[in-house]
Amino acid sequence: MANFLQQVVSGLASGGIYGSLALAIVLIHRSTGVINFAQGEMATLSAFVCWSLMDHGWSFWTAFGATLFLSFVGGIALQTVVIRPIQGGPQIGIVILTIGLLIAFNGLDTWIWGGAAKQFHGPFSTAPIRVGGVAFSKQDIGVIAISIATVALIGLLFTRTKLGLGLRAAAVNPIEARLVGVRVSAMLAFGWGLAAAIGAVAGVMAAPSLFLEPNMMQTVLLYAFAAAVLGGMDSPIGAVVGGLALGVMLNLVGTYVHWIGGELRLAVALTVILSVLLLRPAGLFGQVAVRRV
Repeated sequence: MANFLQQVVSGLASGGIYGSLALAIVLIHRSTGVINFAQGEMATLSAFVCWSLMDHGWSFWTAFGATLFLSFVGGIALQTVVIRPIQGGPQIGIVILTIGLLIAFNGLDTWIWGGAAKQFHGPFSTAPIRVGGVAFSKQDIGVIAISIATVALIGLLFTRTKLGLGLRAAAVNPIEARLVGVRVSAMLAFGWGLAAAIGAVAGVMAAPSLFLEPNMMQTVLLYAFAAAVLGGMDSPIGAVVGGLALGVMLNLVGTYVHWIGGELRLAVALTVILSVLLLRPAGLFGQVAVRRV
């Protein structure tokens, strides 16, 4: 039982990272209808920025706050300068563009910081906390707490503020939103900035355990896609719940199904994507769109 609880907590920590990145993917998908394949590389770039600030003597939390602000501004600039000019065209154009951004950001990381892995010292130690004879890592508990806090703040933004209402209106029905005075273009840019900031949280939280290097988030991105599909590509809550559930499931399967181990965890995630697409395409929390013809 002790090992089971440890695996569950560790899985929740990993799932919090998957869920945060999945939430960023869902926010952009809701507003533009496309998937941002560069989301993982944007998170990696943010983690490198945070590491650089800390390397210049900044404390973690100061560097973390500055990274979130820079990521937010960068996301807005990216949508305004790169995405918006082609947004009215075929969606495949935006998809191809995000794949190009993936390659560009990866190359930028390698060019500036090199390809060698770097030790990222996060705010939480790896020392264990013992509760009832079960040892939990302080780092895992900290990552779970930050993930929950991020989701809570996003939930308050969408449900308790006029800005959140405008974001939801611009995502659900941009034409009618314009008619009632919502600046849809500004809302879309803000959504990209918000997604970039949330992705930065995932990147910074993942760096201490994965080691910081240009390809750090590529596998995590696939897990985030699986979490988004599992929860529903149009459901922010579903993305987070899907990430947590996927993290726990992968840990338990890797521990107790010995022929899977750690090598086939990615195959399990891809199986989840395929199964959900076949059995419930809208995901656990998504709604099936009905069109009258």
